[in-house]
Parts: sequence; structure tokens; C-alpha cells
Amino acid sequence: MSADSTAVTGGPAAGGPVADAPPLNTPPKASLGSRIAARAGGGLVRVFLLVVALFWLMPTVGLLLSSLRSPTDISASGWWKVFSSPTQLTFTNYRTLLDNHAITDSLWNTALITVPATLLVVVIGSLAGYAFAWMEFPGRDWWFIGVVAMLVVPVQVALVPVARLFGDIGIFGDISGVVLFHTAFGLPFAIFLLRNFFAEIPRELLEAARLDGAGELRLFVRVIMPLGGPAIASLGIFQFLWVWNDMLVALIFANSDSQPITVALQQQVRQFGNNIDILAPGAFVSMIVPLVVFFAFQRQFVSGVMAGAVK
Repeated sequence: MSADSTAVTGGPAAGGPVADAPPLNTPPKASLGSRIAARAGGGLVRVFLLVVALFWLMPTVGLLLSSLRSPTDISASGWWKVFSSPTQLTFTNYRTLLDNHAITDSLWNTALITVPATLLVVVIGSLAGYAFAWMEFPGRDWWFIGVVAMLVVPVQVALVPVARLFGDIGIFGDISGVVLFHTAFGLPFAIFLLRNFFAEIPRELLEAARLDGAGELRLFVRVIMPLGGPAIASLGIFQFLWVWNDMLVALIFANSDSQPITVALQQQVRQFGNNIDILAPGAFVSMIVPLVVFFAFQRQFVSGVMAGAVK
């Protein structure tokens, strides 16, 4: 009786394999690679990322320190000599920069080009993206395919035809011509990005707003714009950086009175040995403005990128 009951219940009399079987809930043994990754995921990775960040910022720091040294010191030694001789630091180069009207005027021209080109792309791209996402009109899909096809058109292809067109209508060499060119070539990407983002907004929200009597314009301002804020902010940052750092378009479409800071600095490079006291602080000022804009809207930029990744 006891032997039979023992066999039925799977005890030792029933055979050894059942008694020696491992528990079903035992977690699998971690591999060597996963154990190394888990141990290195703390302090070692942080130290590595810190080192990479320091190397990434080294050119910026070098440019800043060079802009605070005299031309004689720059010609005699590298910027790292500042750490052993801090007396080399001076703001004379920035005073010289402010006295150079070509550089100060080019900074103002850069703002006059970048701000309107960014605002126009954001506003027109948002309106067009909403129309392609939620409005019905004849040929909507074909029009959107045409917009997407314009993304593959390189800027270099349109330089000569657009330059002739601007010359015929009298805006070649003017700031308005540079703004129009940047706006035209920034709109395809803006429409493509915002249309895909707006299309993921739940239809129920728009239908509820229409039931409350909201028209298309009010629906766009009260519903679409707040929900699409991260994507719009990301687009604005991208467009601002592209236009601010552009030199090719400005070199062709801007004259001496409307040239931005990139073209003005390029002309200083031709006389690098004589104008290093203007080139170094001018380059740093030209670089620091986009950095300030990026860090000021960093949270919106990250939100927009993550929202696009999730959707």
C-alpha cells in the first residue's frame, strides 16, 4: 500500500528523474555578455559618456579661448596655453568685433533672414499639414505625393533657375529673395513631418470639437496646435539651425548689403593672418546663438522626437 502510494505520488519509488527535475519557475542563467553589460551599465558607461562629451565640446572651448587671446598669442602658441598663462585672456577682440560694421551688419542680416524663414515654414507647413491630414479636397493624395517628391530635389539644381527668376522680378541680392528660397525648400519637409504627426491625432477629438460648433480655423488653433506643439517646436529648431548656418544659398542670392554672418566670416578667411582677431570672436558668436536656441527649446525638441518615434 505504501509502495503503491509512493509510486503514484511521484516519490523516489517512482523513479529518479521526477525527483531530480528543477523547479519550473527557475529563471534562466544569464549569459556572460549580459552580466558584463549589467556591471558596466553604471559608472563605467557614465565615465565613457563624459569623456565623449568633453571631446565633443573641445572645439567649442578652443574657439572660445582663442577668441579671448590677442593675435600675437594666437600666432605664437595654441589655445591650451591659456591654462598655464591666464593673463592672455582679454576682451579686446570682441571690442574690435563690435567696431567692425561688416560683421555687426551681417549678424543683423542673419536674424532678418532666419527669423522670417523659420516662421513662414512653421506657419505654412502647419496649415498645409493639417489640410493634408484632415481636410477633404480633390486630388489631396496626389498633391501630397508631389510634396513628398520635392524632398528629393537637391538645392543645387534650383540655384541657377531661381536666381534668374529673382533677377527678373527684382529681388535678386535682397534679403527677401534669400528668405523666399529658404522657405520654399523648407516647406516640403515641414509639410511631410507635420502631416504625419497631425494624422495620428484621434479623430474623436476633432469630431467633438466640430459638434461644439468649431470651424476649421478654430479647430486648428484650439486643438491641432496644442497637440502638435512638440512636432512644431522640433521643426522650428531644425529650420532655424539650417538657415542660420547656411552659406551656399546666401553666397549666391545675397549681395554685400544683405550677406549673413557665414558669408562675412568666409570673406575674413581670405585674410586669415590679418583678421584673426575678428574671425575668432565672430565665429564663436555665430555658433553660440544656435546653441542657445537649441538648449532653450531642448525639452520641446526631445518631446517632439519621442512623440514621433512612438507614433
